[in-house]
Amino acid sequence: MTSLAVLLVGVGLGGGLMLQGSSASNDAKQTTEVIAHAPQGSMLEVLGKLAVRGRAPKTGYSRAEFGPAWADTDHNGCDTRDDILRRDLTAIQARAGTNGCVVVAGQLADPYTGKRIDFHKSAAAKVQIDHVVALSDAWQTGAQGWSAATRLEFANDPLELLAVDGQANQDKGDGDAATWLPPRKSFRCDYVGRQVAVKYRYDLWVTAAERTAMARALQTCPTVLFPP
Repeated sequence: MTSLAVLLVGVGLGGGLMLQGSSASNDAKQTTEVIAHAPQGSMLEVLGKLAVRGRAPKTGYSRAEFGPAWADTDHNGCDTRDDILRRDLTAIQARAGTNGCVVVAGQLADPYTGKRIDFHKSAAAKVQIDHVVALSDAWQTGAQGWSAATRLEFANDPLELLAVDGQANQDKGDGDAATWLPPRKSFRCDYVGRQVAVKYRYDLWVTAAERTAMARALQTCPTVLFPP
């Protein structure tokens, strides 16, 4: 896997070429030109490092290919879902006797919709943990060839996970950037940037349409920092 050691900074290209909707071939050419002029260290530059291929067949995919849901891969005694809830929610209440692990209530400022959501474990589906790069998308863009251990790591990597509005997560399904972006436009740059970071870290490829959609979103990015 490739280490994401570079500071990922989103950019606006000022007076440079801006992607416009057109034919697939023109989109591909424009995207290549935009990426070629991306400043060093920018999100667009990192996007240009991703291989571009068609999707592999979905044959053989199941959630189980990525291991048991929310395994404790960091061995901190808490499952991954609760780790992400504790990271992304505020005003957290934890279940007694769980060493602070099991989140039973909290508030989420949902990045996808901008809504404030009161989370209660009795209605847990209101807040879901999204795999920013959908697992089935990962399966079709390189993960089929991984070991079981790598797929388990991927499915529980905090960079790949966000606590979000349950309905927005359902609406996304297994869509990539070419077919779904968050309704909250101000978050799209962060969202696409995180997808690029994940795909770069795990050597996943992108489709041509996905690459164009990503480049279009990243052209208007504010500064964004992701961990190595």
